[in-house]
Amino acid sequence: MRLQFTSDLNISRILNGMWQVSGAHGSINPKAAVESMFRYMDAGFTTWDLADHYGPAEDLIGEFRRQVIATRGEEALSHIQAFTKWVPRPGKMTKTLVEENINISLRRMDVTSLDLMQFHWWEYQDKNYLDALKFMVELQAEGKIKHLALTNFDTEHLQIITDTGIKIVSNQVQFSLVDRRPEVNMIEFCQQHDIKLFTYGTVCGGLLSEKYLGKPEPRGFDLTTASLRKYKNMIDGWGGWRLFQELLSVLKEIADKHNVSIPNVAVRYILDKPIVGGVIVGARLGISEHIEENAKAFDLTLDAEDLNQIDAISAKARNLYQLIGDCGDEYRR
Repeated sequence: MRLQFTSDLNISRILNGMWQVSGAHGSINPKAAVESMFRYMDAGFTTWDLADHYGPAEDLIGEFRRQVIATRGEEALSHIQAFTKWVPRPGKMTKTLVEENINISLRRMDVTSLDLMQFHWWEYQDKNYLDALKFMVELQAEGKIKHLALTNFDTEHLQIITDTGIKIVSNQVQFSLVDRRPEVNMIEFCQQHDIKLFTYGTVCGGLLSEKYLGKPEPRGFDLTTASLRKYKNMIDGWGGWRLFQELLSVLKEIADKHNVSIPNVAVRYILDKPIVGGVIVGARLGISEHIEENAKAFDLTLDAEDLNQIDAISAKARNLYQLIGDCGDEYRR
């Protein structure tokens, strides 16, 4: 399933997340990774989510693009979208500093213009983020950036940015059956301002899967990746392992009814939420692939009974918005 995200970008609604090449999930073989990227592309998963700090992610995109040109011709590049991020240290922002960092991404990714620059800022008290964005608008006018976006901004600061007249096309936030905080304020604001959400953590790093159904609660040494540790903490805050098992049981029942998997149900539920442009699913390039598995989410239609069963579990959970705050607040406490 695809989305005409902007006038010039037609994207896959399941994005290939490249956080998993950053080093916290084991080493990556670059040759095997690029070979794997071709398989994703050929299956219709043409949209990549990455960042300047995801290890070799930008370099892998650059190498992938060069190999696409060499084997398929320049025209084939028009079918690939690569969305990167810039995550600077807070502090004084100058046009030179911003441009130097954008140029690094352009060079590493081997592009003349970035499809989507998703900007993240750690410290709201430091208002220099507005200067950074204004300089990025200038670089956008110069053709170095096609579209401006945000990562993990809360609704309040998204509003501050849009009130300055800066056009934001998307915000990347955590959104899953466990973490439904975007439903409190973010979705409504984004609907009003034509901003899409790209969601991560939607399968909780793999915890929302058959693998954990009926299993005892995993402890530290069982949580072998950064993602598993992160989302296990989120589950603990949400309601704990026992309630999570109830959720998995319900999802398994729904998955069996539709002849799909638990992750398919988890992804489809979020894809159907208003203003969600796409769900980011981690790609462990050259290590494990779920290409055919992920594609099943596109053919799934959840009915009213399914949604009621899921929402009944959610109603038993703690309110993560009250516990943590709005989207992205877990990074700023």
